[in-house]
Amino acid sequence: MNAPRTRVQRRPVHGVLLLDKPLGLSSNQALQKAKWLLRAEKAGHTGTLDPLATGVLPLCFGAATKFSQLHLEADKRYEAIARLGVKTSTGDAEGEVVEQRAVSVTAADLARVQARFTGPIRQVPPMHSALKKDGKALYEYAREGVEIERAPRDVVIHSLELALLPDNEILIRAAVSKGTYIRTLGEDIGEALGCGAHLRSLRRTATGGFVVGDCVTLPVLEAMNEDERLARLLPAEALVADHARVTLGAEDAGRFLSGLRRRGPWADAPAVAVFGREPHAFLGTAHVKAGELIPGRLLSPIEIQQTLLTEATP
Repeated sequence: MNAPRTRVQRRPVHGVLLLDKPLGLSSNQALQKAKWLLRAEKAGHTGTLDPLATGVLPLCFGAATKFSQLHLEADKRYEAIARLGVKTSTGDAEGEVVEQRAVSVTAADLARVQARFTGPIRQVPPMHSALKKDGKALYEYAREGVEIERAPRDVVIHSLELALLPDNEILIRAAVSKGTYIRTLGEDIGEALGCGAHLRSLRRTATGGFVVGDCVTLPVLEAMNEDERLARLLPAEALVADHARVTLGAEDAGRFLSGLRRRGPWADAPAVAVFGREPHAFLGTAHVKAGELIPGRLLSPIEIQQTLLTEATP
């Protein structure tokens, strides 16, 4: 007879965990594992990484989930290795080989292609992606053998570095805008080189201001005790570090949290992080227009209280 499974006692946990996502797990699988380790009641992530990809995956817990969408807009950095001369059905190593061509690529060829793909470019999103058509993800159509017409989208490659490697492979280092598909970039670079390509590996090294050197792996997180795991959490306001800041006194803070606009000597700003003065606490986001601070996403009083209690615990 099997012993009954121990039920995990969930608790309110607020903050951002910078995870170095392992190879082979989906973003949601990695999230659920971290959520279980933290015994968190509520969790979400800031955009997915493919199972093939590793690297920076910010995970949001509790109050931080209210601001996770903001991080989808962040620029990102990647390192990838592309195999030249071999195209696959998915653009990466998980797909079936659909074409093979001879490879004859020089450093001069790479320099030419590097310049061509630096700056604003247009990409056709891959079929094996989470984009949706009529409420259904494109990868679901792809698994059924159905090809959906996709409109090109404008993205920006802020910087691109290409280097020849042994065995007909190239290293790709890229800093990109939101919505850029690195698998598609690798395939397009392969076509521009005249031989085709697919990604053999992909690692996200930064998203916004979060870098891989600040991340924790799941095995390390698992080896920690609960206090050590909680200590790895960044506060929710880490997601809005690029916002302008406004600090309110107690009376204005209370009214702001109830959804009321506040008037003050503030310059117009599209994105503002709002804090209370006493006690110092993150209240939420807003924007300023014509001297009015207009509430956006707000923390609840209980979330603020729980966050302050957590921060006060040694």
